[in-house]
Amino acid sequence: MSNGTKISAECLTPILYVRDFAEAMNYYTEKLLFDRLWEWGKPPDFGAVRLGKVEIFFCLGGQGHPGTWLSIFVDDVDDYFERITRLGAEVIHGPTDYPWGCREVHVRDPNQHVIRFSQGIPMREPKMEIERVPFEARIEKRLAALMGDLARHKSMTLGEMLEETFLHTFEHQAPAERCIECVSILAG
Repeated sequence: MSNGTKISAECLTPILYVRDFAEAMNYYTEKLLFDRLWEWGKPPDFGAVRLGKVEIFFCLGGQGHPGTWLSIFVDDVDDYFERITRLGAEVIHGPTDYPWGCREVHVRDPNQHVIRFSQGIPMREPKMEIERVPFEARIEKRLAALMGDLARHKSMTLGEMLEETFLHTFEHQAPAERCIECVSILAG
């Protein structure tokens, strides 16, 4: 590799200190809905869990300190919140919308680590000054109904939904995500 070649990284896997390995594995799998991936040692003192594509390693008595903060993005933070709350997870905050474009739930584990489970939401702050101009348009009745449904689904006015759609349509990966949302609204 030459000095000018860009370095590629594929993932990040945090290693969290745990005081009780079995307790940590059980909390993450039974309360936070992670999958148990593997354990190492007899008795186990190192191992991994996974939620979607996110993996976390646990190390008994080492490699870190209690109280580490992590941020994990999920598809539907409200659904996740409801599910983990029913299972007895220690939710310390949320779900709350933040002006930086995230809706978050903060959860504490038995080792005092805090995980911010987040979902991206449309940023509403700061409000941009927008100069309104008269614009005459005619749209087909079914399209008007779909736009109204989409606006209600996003808890926006029709104007906010149109501005959000037009202003962010060409952002990285946004078109596919918006298409999936529109298809799920139409199907629902």
